[in-house]
Formats: sequence, structure tokens, C-alpha cells
Amino acid sequence: MAEQMEGVVTSEPEQRPVDASEQAADIILNNFALLEQGVAQFDTRFTLRALRSISTIRKSSALPRPIIAAISKKYAAGDATAEHLISSLGQKHEVVINGGAGHQEQSQTNGTPNKHGASHEVIPEISVYLGILIQVYLYDTKQYSAGASFSTSLVDQTREYNRRTLDSLAAKAYFYYHLFHEQLDPKPPSRHAAIVQTRPKLLAALRSSVLRKDQDTQAAVTVLLLRNYISTADITQADLLVAQTQFPSSASNNQVCRYLYYLGRIRAIQLSYTEAHEHLTSATRKSPTTATAAGFYQSATKLLVVVELLMGDIPDRSLFRQPALESALHPYFRLVQAVRVGDLPAFLRNVESFASQFRKDGTYTLILRLRQNVIKTGVRMLSLSYSRISLRDICLRLHIPSEESAEYIIARAIRDGVIEATLSHENGYLESKLAADTYATREPSEAFHERIKACLGIHDECIMAMRYPQNTHRRELERAAEARERERELAKEIQEGEMDEDDGGEGFEGM
Repeated sequence: MAEQMEGVVTSEPEQRPVDASEQAADIILNNFALLEQGVAQFDTRFTLRALRSISTIRKSSALPRPIIAAISKKYAAGDATAEHLISSLGQKHEVVINGGAGHQEQSQTNGTPNKHGASHEVIPEISVYLGILIQVYLYDTKQYSAGASFSTSLVDQTREYNRRTLDSLAAKAYFYYHLFHEQLDPKPPSRHAAIVQTRPKLLAALRSSVLRKDQDTQAAVTVLLLRNYISTADITQADLLVAQTQFPSSASNNQVCRYLYYLGRIRAIQLSYTEAHEHLTSATRKSPTTATAAGFYQSATKLLVVVELLMGDIPDRSLFRQPALESALHPYFRLVQAVRVGDLPAFLRNVESFASQFRKDGTYTLILRLRQNVIKTGVRMLSLSYSRISLRDICLRLHIPSEESAEYIIARAIRDGVIEATLSHENGYLESKLAADTYATREPSEAFHERIKACLGIHDECIMAMRYPQNTHRRELERAAEARERERELAKEIQEGEMDEDDGGEGFEGM
């Protein structure tokens, strides 16, 4: 039989390749079900699951066809909302239904309803979710002007609804609304930038979110306003916003990281380096180190390195060896090397070589403040190396133009506690004091206190982030009430003498 079948080619049934457009459309339609389930159960976790899938949808090269197909399957023909959404993508509703909704036509001809058939009443969460997908598509295709006008109408629409199930979606809509206006000309830091025109709408959204206890939108809009003020160097306005508002404690981790980063930048500009260091350290600890959040982690670490240098500390070398930071922090590593040894010429060369990168990172003005720190570090290294050194030798080693300038810098270093030494003006030399035992000071206990404080803060945040089933206490109260009722019935039976012989046992009368 095998010999007879030799030469006969058996053809296996061909598997139809999975279309990327259909796969993305199915994800969108499944997210519609999640949004409806979230509204029915009043649970934001379903909405967050739908928002997390946006990163998967935006990778599809078939956009905007999946969005159009999902709109055509969900909305009825001639629906005003569907026509507005599709027109924002540059399409027409009638053309899409006749040409692209083959599954819907086939299901109608067979007389069976489609799995995701058009509904007579579509909840607002679905239309806002589709609007966010359109925002993502317009931003990825660099249609900033069209995206800005569409985002304006979308955020106005979300504000009119006043539904708590829309809070997470509204926060995402405001995020892209601000992102589009950042790309319009003139760009920041110009005082006439387009983002300046968004401040009244963002402030109104912040006021409404506080009154409605919409903590998702409140956290997102607060972060956007801080970003807006910092981009145009309105530090005073940003500081007033921080002082007069309270950031919600239940905000998502991503919003908390952004808020701490902008707060650290504000405090660094205001010369409050200790507070800036605390905020930036918390931001880097909370920030995810994955590839998707590498940009934020790098920006926060760059600013943290500069703040540590301004405080007189030297960052650990292992920080620059992390794979996600090694290439991005190379200019700052060179800078740290110059500051660590107090080499002023090398510091000035590095600032001049990487000036464009520092300006792009927004740390150039802070780095210019490091010149005095470099000299102070050099003075400290010399005080540790020599028990007595003349001012002339200090000028030669640190490239200070005159002995008077060196004497002034050393006097400030002694006053600020950078070095422990005495300065002889008559003889023209610096004499160092004997180094004290570090463990006899309060420095180790303060370091342990900071570590314990950070661990306790992480513990408290983990406790606050825990979720419990709703209305569990009611079921426990019902069980307790039932147990008390059974005890009453049992006590009543004992009093009436209706117990069985097995329940009483022998010797019951004697008891």
C-alpha cells in the first residue's frame, strides 16, 4: 500500500495566517467587555486591565484599521459618536461598514447576532477608551495639531460625565492632551508656548477632581501642572501649587514617581538639596527599571547624581555600572571623576564638552554651581593628605589665581564644616586637625536611621496597596448573627427540657 502511495503528494489543510488587524480588533472588543464589567461591578481593576493593553495595540502596524473595525462592530450605522471618532482618523463611517465590516454583514444575513454586535446603548467608558486609542494613533503618527484639537474635545467630554468609573480613563486622556500641546510651536521654554494655554483647563480639571474625589485625575493633573510650570521655568508657580494642594495618597506608583521627580527638581533649583535628595532617592527606588521605563529612571538618576555632588557627597561607582545607566550616565561619570579629586581644569573641560547633553537633561545650570564644590573637594583632599600646606602650594595644585582667593575659599570650607583645620593668615599656611573616629560620632546612627525609615516607608506603602474583597465584614457579621441565634435556640431547648437522652447522657439529673 505504501508502494502504491509513493509519489502521491498529500496536501495538509492550510492554516490561515493570523491577521494583525483582526488580532488587534479582537483585543479592543475584549476590552469593551472588561469596561462593561468594570461599570457593572464598580471595580477599576477591569478598566486598568484594558488600559494596560494599549501598549500591545499600538505596536500593531495595521492601525488605524483595528480601531475602525471595532467601532463599526460596536456602534450602529449612523451613530453620531461613531462618526465623530472615525472622522478624527480621516475616514467615513459608511465606507467602513460597507468595506471593512464583513463579519457584521455575514452575521446579519445568517440571522444570528454577532459576538460583539452593535449595541443600542454604548456606555461612555467605551467611547472614551476609543478616544484614547485615537490619541495614541495620532501621537505615534506625529499628527500633533489634529491630536491637540481632538484631545481638547475629549477631555471636555469626560469632564461633563462625572462618573467614577471614568476616572482612570480621564487621567490618561489628560496626559495625552498635555503631550500633544507640548509638541506644538512655539515649544517650551518659550513664554508663548502652546502649553501655557492649557493651564486654565488643567487647573479647572484639578478643582473638579478634588470636589468629586476623583483621585486618579487629581494625581495626573497635578503632575502635568508641575511639568508645565517647570518646562517654562515658572518655579514659583510650581512651588505654590505644591504648597496649596495635597497629592492623593492612593495615587498609582507611576504618578507618585513623577510627582517626586518634579518635586526634587523644584527643591534643587531652590537650593534645598537635602529635600531634593530625599525626593529623588524615593523616585529612583519606586521607579521600575525595565526597558519601558528606562528613560524616566535615567533622568531621575542624572538629577540625583548632580544633587549628591552639590551636597558634597560622591555617588557610588556601582551606580554607573548598571546596564540601563552605563551609557546614559557617561558624561556624569566623567564629571564625578573630576569632582572627586578636585580637578578644576578637568571639570571645566567636561562641562564644555558635554554642555549640549547637560542642557538637554535640564541639569546645566545646576552643574555650573559645582565649581565651588570642586574647589572645596580639592581643599578637603589636600587637608587629608597634608598636616600643613602653604597657600601658595594650594593655588598651584587647585589652579586658583591668587592666595587671597584661596584663603577666602578655605575659610568658607572651614565655616561650612567641609574640613577641620585652622588657617594662619600671618604665616600663610593651612594646618589640619587630627581626624576623629567616625564611629564615635552620630554619623553611623544617622545612616542606620535613614535606612530604617526607608524600610518602614516601603512596608507602610505595601500595606496601603493591599486589596481585600468587598463587603467581607458584612458576611462575617451575618455568620456571627447566625451563631448567636443558634446559641439562643440551644439555650431555650435546654431550659424547656427538650434535650434527647443521647444529648443528656447518664447522670444528667445528678448534675
